[in-house]
Amino acid sequence: MKPFISKIYKAHQECSDCPSPIVVQQFFEDLLGLLFPEYTVQKIKEINEVEARLDELKNRLTAILVRNVQLHNQDGKHLSKKFFKELEDVYDWVHLDVDAMYEGDPAAKSRTEILRSYPGFFAIAAYRIAHLLHQLGVKLIPRMITELAHSRTGIDIHPGASIGHHFCIDHGTGVVIGETTIIGNHVKVYQGVTLGALSVDKADADVKRHPTIEDEVVIYAGATILGGKTIIGKGSTIGGNVWLTKSVQPGSKVYYQTQMYHAGSEVTDLYVVKNDESELGS
Repeated sequence: MKPFISKIYKAHQECSDCPSPIVVQQFFEDLLGLLFPEYTVQKIKEINEVEARLDELKNRLTAILVRNVQLHNQDGKHLSKKFFKELEDVYDWVHLDVDAMYEGDPAAKSRTEILRSYPGFFAIAAYRIAHLLHQLGVKLIPRMITELAHSRTGIDIHPGASIGHHFCIDHGTGVVIGETTIIGNHVKVYQGVTLGALSVDKADADVKRHPTIEDEVVIYAGATILGGKTIIGKGSTIGGNVWLTKSVQPGSKVYYQTQMYHAGSEVTDLYVVKNDESELGS
């Protein structure tokens, strides 16, 4: 038993002073509850409470960052101040995402329904808060926030991804958005969509590995789009279960089609790409 005890003791001694997932989770949930009363147990009744709660959250983030300089190698107090200074922009962008979800989902009866029950809202809100920390140069904590959302919703968005305004995730389970993905404005994705990398080689960690999705693209359920050089042109529609590793022009419609040749009983899979000028099988 003593060797086992020694192993545990050594692990505790060698563990960095990073905040536990519980501390980060509590900070995120309290922040989300302040920004969106639908997520708080007790709503604010006086306007001066808003500033007081913002100050309290700022102090908590400052304490986390000051205690864990190895996560950013900067002035923790300054970072916390900058985060809360830019928080209003995050708040406004999340509301634009809610608008996109409400306008894009016929089943949505109200924005309140989206805020209280849509996994897409929770995942996107977590991503936008985590992305701000990521942009400020904070390591690990952003991943802990998006992984919390991942565990609750089944939606996995890396905080390093770049996502424009009016982003809509419908249903959402199984969505994966990789670290170097770039997504434009007014983009909508459905469940099971993967925006991933062609290579998982560690040597490619610092290069763009994930696709670029331009404005006003719709990606239907189960589609997989891979590769850092893959660009989905503006206004394109990517059908369900399509597998793409090459770029498509703006305004394209890409869909999956199975063809059967009766003479030889041969079944083939065909991806059809339509745009203003052509219809191509690939």
